[in-house]
Amino acid sequence: MTRLHPMFTQRAAGVLLHATSLPGGHGIGDLGPGARTFIDWMRSSGLSLWQMLPIGPVGRGNSPYSGRSAFAGEPLLISIHELIKDGLLPASAAHCPAELNGARTRYAAARRFKLPRFRTAFENFHRSSRPRSKAYQSFLSSNRSWLHGWCDAAGGEPDEQIFLQYIFDRQWQSLRRYANRRDVRLVGDLPIFVDVDCADMQQHPELFLLDREGRPKSLTGAPPDDFSRDGQLWGHPHYRWSAHRDENWKWWTSRFRQAFQRFDSVRLDHFLGFVRLWHIPLGERTARNGRWRSTPGRELLEVLEKRLGRLPIIAEDLGVKTSAVDRLRDDFGFPGMRILQWAFGSTTSGDLPHNHPIQSVVYPGTHDNETATGWFRHLDRKERERFKAYAGPMNSPAEGMTRLAFTSPAVWAICQMQDLLELSPGTRMNRPGVPTGNWTWRLSPGKLSSPQARKLHQLVESSGRLPGATS
Repeated sequence: MTRLHPMFTQRAAGVLLHATSLPGGHGIGDLGPGARTFIDWMRSSGLSLWQMLPIGPVGRGNSPYSGRSAFAGEPLLISIHELIKDGLLPASAAHCPAELNGARTRYAAARRFKLPRFRTAFENFHRSSRPRSKAYQSFLSSNRSWLHGWCDAAGGEPDEQIFLQYIFDRQWQSLRRYANRRDVRLVGDLPIFVDVDCADMQQHPELFLLDREGRPKSLTGAPPDDFSRDGQLWGHPHYRWSAHRDENWKWWTSRFRQAFQRFDSVRLDHFLGFVRLWHIPLGERTARNGRWRSTPGRELLEVLEKRLGRLPIIAEDLGVKTSAVDRLRDDFGFPGMRILQWAFGSTTSGDLPHNHPIQSVVYPGTHDNETATGWFRHLDRKERERFKAYAGPMNSPAEGMTRLAFTSPAVWAICQMQDLLELSPGTRMNRPGVPTGNWTWRLSPGKLSSPQARKLHQLVESSGRLPGATS
């Protein structure tokens, strides 16, 4: 692995928690005080990796994986408290109805509360000298390639949309500096696809596989398998790879460059798609009648590495892999993923901890999986017995799974916040295939306790995953 990024040479432990799930008021987690409190709690716990889901403007079903732009940030993540600190809103702007302080993300209510305040902040901003500042002008220049396309897609007043993206970027970079000073690294999530009605397809239709009417010729998905007899119909447009090659991979380079400006490392979603993709004809109701088409993933990654240096990428290599996928991952030195919830169906599973390669990232489960508590409840007798025998004495299945992850040979171990806190199945983040009711779980402020931090710190230290520890 000659291209191994230095980030993946040090054992570390982390947490999977999306920014919308942070505690606080205003109906949704954001980049303000709640995020900083969470980072402080991570530091006291010995956790040094904070993995999030995609942070672009949400689309269908409020899914972060149906983003409306490959470049813009979700405005709802902008903190009202930070706007007050910047002098763009009065202190009274933070007062909100009790209904917005609940345990679930309320997207519609958060928009009703935040958007009028964003408008006021925008008006105050433009009445000041700040639009002429070096920082604002630099932001306009650096992001010109996508800003205006996003404004057209987002609607409303273009200057206000640009202002919101500028504020998002300022708050994000401030949060990242705060995290890095506390030995916490931010891990992002870069979906391979964009949504069918995204700003990028409107701005650059030539980069997508469309017919003369501008409709996708084929849609993304996965073929039938043991878990889905009809396959999976995801519904994203496919890329016109020849056009990306003709423009010398400019769009992809800009996308990855921005991702590494926001995050210290990135999980590359659907890594299998950088070898081949399943094309489903438009109009099909299932994914049965598709066909495989190869993709120039190796060529793209070689260009990215030449332009951006060694790539701090986690390859989301889950699913039915081929030897070509393994070769591509290993040739670029990307750690793959191991999921503990898949480990106990047999005694030979590659997901069992003793089979984990050092260059891998282990998760008890991801945002698409049940919590460890819920997973354990649904195990059959043999799987439950295997898990108990393997995990040894434990107070709960979640505790056992966390310990197995942290003591794994894998260089990084990342656990859902729900599993670190041993929470119930009702806290699950996403149920794939269910179009509504997902992406709404939020962390209660009282859960970030000192006793829990001390307990985690002991496990992190004993498993050799403290920042700066030698493996």
